[in-house]
Amino acid sequence: MSDPICPLCRRPIPPEAKQSQHHLTPKLKGGKGGPTVLLHHICHQEIHATLTEAELARDFATIEALRDHPRLAKFITWIAKRPPGFQSKVPGRRRKR
Repeated sequence: MSDPICPLCRRPIPPEAKQSQHHLTPKLKGGKGGPTVLLHHICHQEIHATLTEAELARDFATIEALRDHPRLAKFITWIAKRPPGFQSKVPGRRRKR
């Protein structure tokens, strides 16, 4: 059986890698019980460091939309060069609120 693939960065998610479920529509914005995707934990952190819950619900409720976001696209290019189990303490500077 092969490792699942992270739909954001398209790298395998090995069993030893930190991983998490991402609600495509945030739970606080009506996504409770809605579709989720399995991501590397670092990819999930970067999504939430980049976008607010409102932005996620309004404009970024699909993997394709997330992949098209300029900051996430830059992150994907960067993370693609790292091994599948790579984890960083801080994936990038948090957005200004």
